[in-house]
Amino acid sequence: MPSLTVDGALTRAAALTVHSYDVDLDLTRGDRVFGSTTRITFSAAEQHSWLDVRPDELISVTLNGTPVDVAGLNDGRLELTGLTAENELVVVATMLYSNDGEGLHRSVDAADGLVYLYAMSFLEAAPRIFACFDQPDLKAPYRVKVTAPTDWIVLGNGAARQVAPGRWELAETQPLSTYFVTLVAGPYHQLLDEHDGIPLGVVARQSLKDALDREADDIFEVTKQAFDEFHRLFGYRYPFGEYHQAFVPEFNAGAMENPGCVTFRDSMVFRSTATDSERSNRARTIVHEMAHQWFGDTVTMKWWNDLWLNESFAEYMAHRVSTAATKYADNWIDFAFDRRWWGLQADQRSSTHPVAADPGKDAAASLDDFDGISYAKGAAVLKQLAAYLGDDVFLAGVRAHIKDNEFGNATFADLVTKWTEAGAVGLEEWAQAWLRTPGLDTITAERTATGVRLRRKAPEQYPANRPHKFTIGAYDASGAQLASVPVLLDADQVDVELDPSAAVIVPDAGDDTWAKIRLDAQTLAQLAGVVPKIEDGVTRAVVFNSLRDATGDAEADPRLGFETVLALLATETSDIAVGSMVGWARTHLLGITLPYEQYRARLSAVLTERVGTAEAGSSVQLMVLRAAIRATDDVELLRGWLDGVNVPDGVTVDAELRWLITLQLARLGAIDDAGIDAELARDTSSEGVVHATRCRAALPTVEAKERAWAQIMTDTEVSNYELYAACEGFWHPAQIELTAPYVERYFAEIAGTEKLRSGWVVARAAALAFPVYAVEQRVADLAAGLVADESVAAGIRRSAGDRADDLNRALAVRTAYPVG
Repeated sequence: MPSLTVDGALTRAAALTVHSYDVDLDLTRGDRVFGSTTRITFSAAEQHSWLDVRPDELISVTLNGTPVDVAGLNDGRLELTGLTAENELVVVATMLYSNDGEGLHRSVDAADGLVYLYAMSFLEAAPRIFACFDQPDLKAPYRVKVTAPTDWIVLGNGAARQVAPGRWELAETQPLSTYFVTLVAGPYHQLLDEHDGIPLGVVARQSLKDALDREADDIFEVTKQAFDEFHRLFGYRYPFGEYHQAFVPEFNAGAMENPGCVTFRDSMVFRSTATDSERSNRARTIVHEMAHQWFGDTVTMKWWNDLWLNESFAEYMAHRVSTAATKYADNWIDFAFDRRWWGLQADQRSSTHPVAADPGKDAAASLDDFDGISYAKGAAVLKQLAAYLGDDVFLAGVRAHIKDNEFGNATFADLVTKWTEAGAVGLEEWAQAWLRTPGLDTITAERTATGVRLRRKAPEQYPANRPHKFTIGAYDASGAQLASVPVLLDADQVDVELDPSAAVIVPDAGDDTWAKIRLDAQTLAQLAGVVPKIEDGVTRAVVFNSLRDATGDAEADPRLGFETVLALLATETSDIAVGSMVGWARTHLLGITLPYEQYRARLSAVLTERVGTAEAGSSVQLMVLRAAIRATDDVELLRGWLDGVNVPDGVTVDAELRWLITLQLARLGAIDDAGIDAELARDTSSEGVVHATRCRAALPTVEAKERAWAQIMTDTEVSNYELYAACEGFWHPAQIELTAPYVERYFAEIAGTEKLRSGWVVARAAALAFPVYAVEQRVADLAAGLVADESVAAGIRRSAGDRADDLNRALAVRTAYPVG
């Protein structure tokens, strides 16, 4: 189906006003298709337009009582002619269930054979469920009816009630964009609650019943606290009636903000022991999706170029509200260590783009910009804007924006107008520098006789005059803060009065701006000894981000980065920090810029020792243990832990930990297919099936690699999660020779996967399957050829291009800092 262009959307929006949708779905037609009947009422100012529908079979279309030739359907579009001032369109079709996480996704739980459905209509997936005018600015109320097996429950955007056995009717909704329409149906386990007059519910698969029962109190508590805080901040009550949170299987994203029925990936219902950071992340995700109920759902963008604003705003609010209203206090530490790093990498790739994306991009191209820039950079910029404007002006503009545009569509320019009316000045210049210009400045620190000289440099290809407001911190050898000085860096050079004899000096110590931070030579020389002693986790993250970014730019020796990681791991008290540091060592150092085995062994030794010194039962201990399992080559130790031998105090070797151990045994060749099958017999859940797929792909045999490669490149039936698992297990730096034949095969075969699958899963698999450990110029050349081939799907080219950028940076580091 051709992707909708902005010109096409403008033309159709000018011609049509949609009054209502009546959608009737029959989910009792077997395991392949479902029935979909859609009645649309709308006004037309033109006689011609088109309908979006992607059926298995288009049975009939009737316009104002007159049949429309269904043979006119062409690649998902049906031309409509003879439109009158007021119209009724009835479309009868059968639709295909999906296994790629988009459209109406059908999943069979391996634990008990039960079937679960959920609808994901985001971007261009709605026509796979019902006929519609699929663009964000043609909003309308929905009335939905569903026929389902009698033992199922049904949820959706409107309150659902069962009117007869297996027959459900959902209350009419407020006007919604097509991409918000959802349905959740199946024998889900459901728990109900209520807060401030809002009915609440959570659901998950029956096989997760015990886990959901354990986790529900925390989920409901965060939900209630977030509602109270959003009502206080926005002065506008949640407008969509009931509020259900459905934890569904095989979900591609973290969650989706469907009004009244938010969908989440069900790994957030923890069936095994979870770290504090995982619980904190779940809380932020809950709050993020709730923020969308106002900013995105009540007021929706007119076109996809403003999708950044939805996500940046929700990202900022997730961290702010979670910190203010819930018991989870490490949100900005998480942002500094993980979310910011995600955005910093995206903003330095060849695919970088302005936060406010090009309004001329079509819908599919807009999805390509759905990345760390749209989320993390945008959130960081909004955080700085809120500080610059002051909360009174910032929130006054947001409140007016919501109230004046409720249930309609608006643009970023409309929001700027509201902020300006509330008292903001100079926002256009600010927006041009921060939102409409890609790239990020570099801020360097140089000691002088009386303090520090800060320099700001914009990237040559993206010049801009970006003012930076932050604090600079000075620390002594014990890690104690000597001073914290506010700075406005609004010129290329600013001198700051600060004791230049401080052991460590950290610009932007509070992680308040968006820039590459470069530390002075004296600070770099003392990092390993001082930084672990700095109490503020956010400041430690700023230092760590500076170090790993400088390493990626070939400005710092990767061995310095590695030694600093080892020093920090010895005492780090934040599980978020431990996960981030070890993750960077695994994905950017070991086997990439440093020889794998030599440095893996050193990392393993530090982690194994720390497992014994960390507080028993703590989140840090669990995070360190997970990292130690991934790093060790001690087969007997791993087998012992599986058998319950010499397990560290405070650790329970539960299902998820068993699979992590099994995966490492598989990579080491210390288990075979039969051993993986035996582990799967212990855990027959859908999660177990995915883990087993990853483990089989990791086995160091020709047969295992060929089997996994076939899943990745040719299997049309494999579910999205199993596909991702096969990709994740395939490559490993200890298996370079074994996987060498597949490097060129990736570039020859990956383009063909676009014919097997659609949407999100295509680009995601292309990224995961890229041969990241083949750090060679010939691989960079192959990648460049793939990216330049315009016959290849844009999502695949984007994924390969991003991985190629990382590869080229690794090659530059190897050249600058050769390691024997």
